Amino acid sequence: MEKVKIENVEIVLSHPDDLNIKWTGQNDLIRQIMAAWHIISEDDIPLNPRIVGKPGAGKTTLSYYAAKELLKREVYIFQCTVDTRPEDLIIVPVISENNASSGANAGMSPQSPKISYHASSLVSAMIKGGVAILDEGNRMSEKTWASLAPLLDDRRYVESVIAGIKIKAHPDFRIIVTMNDDASTFELPEYIHSRLQPTIELPFPDVKEEYDILKMNLPFAEEEILKITVGFLQKSHINKASFSVRDGINMARYAMKLYRGNITKDIDTAFLIALKSVLGEEGIKILSANNNEEKY
Repeated sequence: MEKVKIENVEIVLSHPDDLNIKWTGQNDLIRQIMAAWHIISEDDIPLNPRIVGKPGAGKTTLSYYAAKELLKREVYIFQCTVDTRPEDLIIVPVISENNASSGANAGMSPQSPKISYHASSLVSAMIKGGVAILDEGNRMSEKTWASLAPLLDDRRYVESVIAGIKIKAHPDFRIIVTMNDDASTFELPEYIHSRLQPTIELPFPDVKEEYDILKMNLPFAEEEILKITVGFLQKSHINKASFSVRDGINMARYAMKLYRGNITKDIDTAFLIALKSVLGEEGIKILSANNNEEKY
């Protein structure tokens, strides 16, 4: 475990996330992220972009790729939820009972439990000069967001009430927030919304981009399965359904297992079973509504 001292308080850092993530297509979005993070003078500060799109559109993949492959920084992902507390975002105290148990085993009076302070992935990125991805940030409450207000403006610090310290961000620190465009999220307070700029919208990919994404993730897939999957996804976008590339990858992967596992010897049947299993009746409705159209 890597540890640092801040104002004489020892902090245990989190590990960066090392993922095998690739990105294809929509390079203009990459350029927008890199521009937001760019520093143009000594008096300048990086912006805090937020990526908005439907669940499964690739927001986290896009953010990770920009940070890891292009910016060449360590990446720390924090998964936001409705239960995320302010201290979860900064520093969490952990009580160790090792001292107490060892004293009791030796026949001595037990010692007081020791408290260690563990930095979140966000704070670890701040200290190390990495990139923090706050994933699905609009699932957090306003109270939790309030703890990050000074980090997201030119002050660039957070305060830990639990550890009693102020933590300043390394000059190389960058942050990006992904947000789902759906009904299961909170509205951001205006003072946070104004700090999370620019807003970069991630639309569903076009035909070629969607095919390339599926091919990249499933290089072993039969061509016919890929084409059927892309055709269905494109039709679902036209019909305003929320099915994503992630859904397509799951469908195609399951269809291949059904086909190669000899559950069925027909690719169309394998895809139909996979479609119903992954997307349910809503997927069948989309397929039925477009059953007279050509495949991809």
